[in-house]
Amino acid sequence: MAAGLLRIVLAQLNLLVGDISGNARRVIDNAARARDELKADLVLFPELTLTSYPPEDLVLRPGLHHQVAAALALIRREVKGITLVVGHPEKDGADIYNGCTALRDGEALARYRKQHLPNYSVFDEKRYFAPGHSAAVFDVKGLPCALSICEDIWQRGTVAQARAAGARLMLNINASPYHIGKAHTREAILRDAAREGDMPVMYLNLVGGQDELVFDGASTVVDAQGTVVSRAPDFRECLHVVGLSTNDGKIDLRGERQPHLTPEASVYEALILGVRDYARKNGFKGAVLGLSGGIDSALTLAIAVDALGADQVEAVLMPSRYTAAMSNEDERAQAEALGVKYHVLPIERAFTAFTDTLAPLFAGLPADATEENIQARCRGVLLMALSNKTGRLVLTTGNKSEMAVGYATLYGDMAGGFAPLKDVPKTLVYRLAAYRNGLSAVIPRRVFERPPSAELRADQKDEDSLPPYPVLDPILERYIENDETPEQIIAAGFEPETVRRVTRMVDRNEYKRRQAAPGVRISRRAFGRDRRYPITSAYTEIT
Repeated sequence: MAAGLLRIVLAQLNLLVGDISGNARRVIDNAARARDELKADLVLFPELTLTSYPPEDLVLRPGLHHQVAAALALIRREVKGITLVVGHPEKDGADIYNGCTALRDGEALARYRKQHLPNYSVFDEKRYFAPGHSAAVFDVKGLPCALSICEDIWQRGTVAQARAAGARLMLNINASPYHIGKAHTREAILRDAAREGDMPVMYLNLVGGQDELVFDGASTVVDAQGTVVSRAPDFRECLHVVGLSTNDGKIDLRGERQPHLTPEASVYEALILGVRDYARKNGFKGAVLGLSGGIDSALTLAIAVDALGADQVEAVLMPSRYTAAMSNEDERAQAEALGVKYHVLPIERAFTAFTDTLAPLFAGLPADATEENIQARCRGVLLMALSNKTGRLVLTTGNKSEMAVGYATLYGDMAGGFAPLKDVPKTLVYRLAAYRNGLSAVIPRRVFERPPSAELRADQKDEDSLPPYPVLDPILERYIENDETPEQIIAAGFEPETVRRVTRMVDRNEYKRRQAAPGVRISRRAFGRDRRYPITSAYTEIT
């Protein structure tokens, strides 16, 4: 191989699912920028660039494929003077493929079809796509480059297959969703793949929020020994430039290497991006939420402000006869610290109207959770009314611990359009709030110190109904994310009756979770896309 220098751009973009013409225009504009400003020879775009990911059943619509063909034709006409790799669905007869095409000056240099279709966790690719079977290799300034798509790099044999086809550089385009710790797992996979094929791997990832999923970017380049030589930022769009030189068969790579974020920082950035993109991409005019004086609503407000800006967020304080004075004080303090407009809407008259109306039917019956739930539903009605009138998105404030065990009120505190903390356990809520306060102190210290309470009856505490969160959360993680049986959890040292009680609560509250708002996925197994249990079921593992 002769001496040579290549400049390759990884176009880490935030694209909109279904916006085929808009995504095509972004390809054209960014290819031109990579060519003219960055002097690149090659630019890579993410998996399924033109539809973005995941398009789900949209790929079953015949009209979508006509639009994709028109978008590809437009790109071929308009982009000249640079090689580009564009991801897109490809319909061939009755089959649909998750594919990509390498183009230069309107000519298709290579076409590739994803070979390994993930069908686990949040992925359903076997529902939509047929697998490809062959390597695809093309030259850029004399360097043979192979194409692959996302899961292909996770499976042994892909890079070796490309090497056997003559490739010296693996290009891997992705739409790989975030969860805690995934960046390190990915880099271990890339290291093994590079060593398997004895060639560098360039991994480009999508960035942005799409419903429950967040794509974190963090595009990475490893050399033939598996050493990370370049890494793009987490959670941000960018055109990441990598220099590649060849001399006597040796490939050298160089590029900026961004550090990994801490676990708390990465989760917080994922939540911000998830909220921002859900609101922006769905056309909401900002957000509104109920501020209760507790840690969950405090963190949700901070996320909303960081995602959308203080001028786009409204907080609503809805005190009842059970609301402590400190709650009212802390709510106001946080709203003022964040510069958020807030309203005080007491619910006493609404609550009394409901209970007076129901009094003839409830005569002789003791007060119970019914009256508590009426209060929560009064608040839900007020928030949804403000959303309808203003076009702002209602953010619910419940966390994963509550969602798991059903410690939430349907059509009450669960009422809303998006749930930022849906996959965040209560103990992590506290850590994230402390992280946010480390950036600037916006959550009053007392919110961290007081015992958690729904404040729906006198002197109520969460621990009246639940085990302490430091006990509850590890049990939930083992049962929900790790699929451990109650017996395995007990064997790990947890109190038997507590384990049985908690797992029973999880099992019987699937009906609530099915009616919950979507929320950002940050764990390996969130409620929703990757945990699908029947509502009606007699199955149990409790002995």
